[in-house]
Amino acid sequence: MRIAVTGATGFIGRYVVAELDRLDLAHVLCLRPGSELLPETPRREVIRIDISNPPSDMFDQLGRPDVLIHLAWGGLPNYRSLHHFEVEVPAQYRFLKGAVQSGLRAMLVTGTCFEYGMQSGPLDETIPATPDNPYGLAKDTLRRQLGQLQREIDFGLTWARLFYVYGDGQSPNSLYSQLRRSALAGEALFPMSKGEQLRDYLPVSTVARHLVALATKHCDAGIVNVCTGQPISVRSLVEDWISQHGWTIAPELGRYPYPDYEPLAFWGSARKLNALVGPA
Repeated sequence: MRIAVTGATGFIGRYVVAELDRLDLAHVLCLRPGSELLPETPRREVIRIDISNPPSDMFDQLGRPDVLIHLAWGGLPNYRSLHHFEVEVPAQYRFLKGAVQSGLRAMLVTGTCFEYGMQSGPLDETIPATPDNPYGLAKDTLRRQLGQLQREIDFGLTWARLFYVYGDGQSPNSLYSQLRRSALAGEALFPMSKGEQLRDYLPVSTVARHLVALATKHCDAGIVNVCTGQPISVRSLVEDWISQHGWTIAPELGRYPYPDYEPLAFWGSARKLNALVGPA
């Protein structure tokens, strides 16, 4: 099996590439012009393609892969930017449609739990999407467009709806990165919200394993939540991270208000994911 990966230099992409290397799977990395160039290996090729303006022989340049793991997405972590549906959606759809028209038979595309919008409690894949911010709207729009494309062209689509991911190499503005930076700087307190939010967090290495397993074994599974299925409060999560790393920093609770673009308590159902690839 030959696998192509977009967004390979991103946070999740680097872990997906490491998982493909670990499994000794042949893969080609599709990098944007100007992005960091990753090294080639006997089982890895690297090419540069502008997703917003791909060449007519793009699928051939990718080596005519059996499946595409599509991670690329610009404009993050600003979830409120109109860039997501004004720029990303049309460019992403043209790229993916072009690949399918050229012969791509299956793809895994990453979505977001923000597609569920402001719905609370446990969320499973049968719940209708009601996105409430531009990023969630853009992802859901792309998913629907690809669903319509499937009516015209036969190809497999797995939509991996990611919940909260953390790990080394994440955006400097992420909760984990901010905590780690403050702890290593020797700060005594970590300012945060009251931490009562219930969320669903997975380490990025586990997310990568799930994505590769879905892409290689279940490349037409529809929507699949990539999550633990177990809610945890943000306060408990921060305290767990501090304990695991032996940091001496302490949470300063109530310093910041809760974000207004997400409900106070929501998490994913992992039943479908576990049925397909097994628990983490």
